[in-house]
Amino acid sequence: MDNVIQEKVNVWLNGNYDQETKNQIILLQKENPAELTESFYRNLEFGTGGLRGIMGVGTNRMNKYTVGMATQGYANYLKESFSKQTIRVAIAHDSRNNSRFFAETAAKVFAANGIKVFLFQSLRPTPELSFTIRHLGCQGGLVCTASHNPKEYNGYKAYWNDGGQLVPPHDTNVIKEVEKIASVDEVKWSGGESNITMIGKEVDEAYISMVRDLSVYPEIIEKQHNLCIVYTPIHGTGIKLVPEVLQRFGFSNVHVVDEQATPDGNFPTVAYPNPEEKETMSLGLKKAKEIDADILLGTDPDADRVGIGIKDNQGNWVLMNGNQTAVLAFNYMIEARKAKGIAQSNDMVVKTIVTTDMIDEISRQNHINCYNVLTGFKWIAELIKEKEKTENYVIGGEESYGLMIGSRLRDKDAVSAVAILCEMAAYEKEKGKTLFEKLLGLYVQYGFFKESLISITKKGMDGQKQIADMMEGYRKNPPTSINGSPVVQLLDYELRKGKNIQTKETWDIKLPASNVLQFILADGTKISARPSGTEPKIKFYFSVNTKLNSAAEFDKVSAELDQRIQGVIKDMKL
Repeated sequence: MDNVIQEKVNVWLNGNYDQETKNQIILLQKENPAELTESFYRNLEFGTGGLRGIMGVGTNRMNKYTVGMATQGYANYLKESFSKQTIRVAIAHDSRNNSRFFAETAAKVFAANGIKVFLFQSLRPTPELSFTIRHLGCQGGLVCTASHNPKEYNGYKAYWNDGGQLVPPHDTNVIKEVEKIASVDEVKWSGGESNITMIGKEVDEAYISMVRDLSVYPEIIEKQHNLCIVYTPIHGTGIKLVPEVLQRFGFSNVHVVDEQATPDGNFPTVAYPNPEEKETMSLGLKKAKEIDADILLGTDPDADRVGIGIKDNQGNWVLMNGNQTAVLAFNYMIEARKAKGIAQSNDMVVKTIVTTDMIDEISRQNHINCYNVLTGFKWIAELIKEKEKTENYVIGGEESYGLMIGSRLRDKDAVSAVAILCEMAAYEKEKGKTLFEKLLGLYVQYGFFKESLISITKKGMDGQKQIADMMEGYRKNPPTSINGSPVVQLLDYELRKGKNIQTKETWDIKLPASNVLQFILADGTKISARPSGTEPKIKFYFSVNTKLNSAAEFDKVSAELDQRIQGVIKDMKL
């Protein structure tokens, strides 16, 4: 074993760590030295969103000690930033194994630092945490979750006083403070328990009331209250609020997938608790078919992402991808508000740079400002803060199954999204249409945009380097043509520069620096390459579009667009 790694192991074996942790290290030394190396070869990074990693002993794992040290650094920054105020933080957690333990650990560390803590008495959706920070006037907060990662993972997301995740300069400043904590002996582990207040139903009620206020057409729900809805929380926090919210909206025919209704960090019915995965939604699809439902919805463990299933024109159930769901939701909020007479002249919507440009086109034709931000809802939250005095935020979203409706919270919210998507289904049913027919109509009206995604993981200690080398190759030697179409623009978000390949014209990209490259082709194809900030993974996003003359041509044109995407993937050797 490398001497540096061995030294870190020795610190844990000889330091102020509990005996169970030391016993686990000794066992790994005997039985799995490779795993021990993985557990200690680096420190688990406190990234711009917080912590995320595999649970276990060691500096590169999620455990009491890495959580405590990170929380101490975050507490130090809060005390420095709000030195003249009584600091308040809110803490929530999802259904993952150890999430409650990590939430209580963080609560005790904050409290020992003299910070007033509002800790949910049991699991709650991530969006409710974002709402609570604003509702209770907190300076910060965190939620213990690893979102839709496999069961071995956990983590926590850190928030600022606006209810959004950390953005510059606070993200990098918190990271610096966390990195200063060199030992567990620097952590205040206990002694301030009187600073912890348990919260629950009273905040739930305030949150549900906020979601209820988002409804555009309650009178249509009243007519279509019997809309047949199937919902699965995928063993997560959604069960706490989603059925209740649907009932409060007025829906009376809601069926929860029983096998996935109980919160369980082992996620026993799925390999990945991610509504993007067809296998994960299979039990919901089965129930939807059995009872001939109108719509299927599934939320991830912390209930900030939502996937939906609907019937196509042949009556077959299909799962919408995140872009299709976003198109339907954005269009509904624009169209329904206009039809109701509540649209405002300064309405705005926000999406990310890798989300379908069909939303830009819908917004343009409806004379609504559509802003593009970097990936992550913290950037949507930051834009709302920037524009709230002059523009009225309506909806934001990204392709990875996230929507945020209304500005009273500042993170993606699958609870309100489920309710509004069901209202949208009722709205179309009242007009005699299915959601699939609505989507085809939008393609005819605004153009047929189709997207695809490839995610490549490079495992092991050199995984990050392989991905960095891949991005460097694209920067130094960008392709001039892809799939027979010339590259006309190269957008480098890390350098914050755009370039017209043909005219050599350059311009500044007015967004924060981010390691993303986009290639725009002459035929309208857009390719985005974006490494993950938390995992040795790189994502490639592909978007193509063309005119759809009629709904009858959908299958034919869809197949042609698929061929274009496959041609791009083949040409890029991905």
